[in-house]
Amino acid sequence: MKTRHKRMAFILVGLAGLAVAAGLVLNALNSNLALYISPTDVKAGNMPKDKAFRLGGMVVEGSLKRQDDGLTVHFDVSDNVETVTVAYTGILPDLFKEGTGVVTQGRLTDGLFKASEVLAKHDENYMSPEVAEMLEKGEKANQAAADTKAPY
Repeated sequence: MKTRHKRMAFILVGLAGLAVAAGLVLNALNSNLALYISPTDVKAGNMPKDKAFRLGGMVVEGSLKRQDDGLTVHFDVSDNVETVTVAYTGILPDLFKEGTGVVTQGRLTDGLFKASEVLAKHDENYMSPEVAEMLEKGEKANQAAADTKAPY
């Protein structure tokens, strides 16, 4: 084999190796991707059916219910338009409480969002940009609905 042919074979093998590595990386990223979905989108059915996704909003006041096992909790998450009930088994973050922002990750099963992870805001001024935008849209929608109602 000539030197030129050896060099060409080496380049082709290298490119094939890069293609395989890129395919494996993209597959790993795709399987770990968790889309962010609002409660309004969940109620409308605009969410992945077979994949985990992130649900965020505000924990509704008075909705936190603990079961007898001490680890399982149910609470409602709202975007000021719609509300979704979340079930979580585990230890909640220290900053988790009613009336604060939360992002949960899990799957929707029979109308109940079963969370595998619960993230609470890390200080009193922080809210994820997605949650803030979603809450602002919900507030505007509620305001527009209130403005269109006829006074009695």
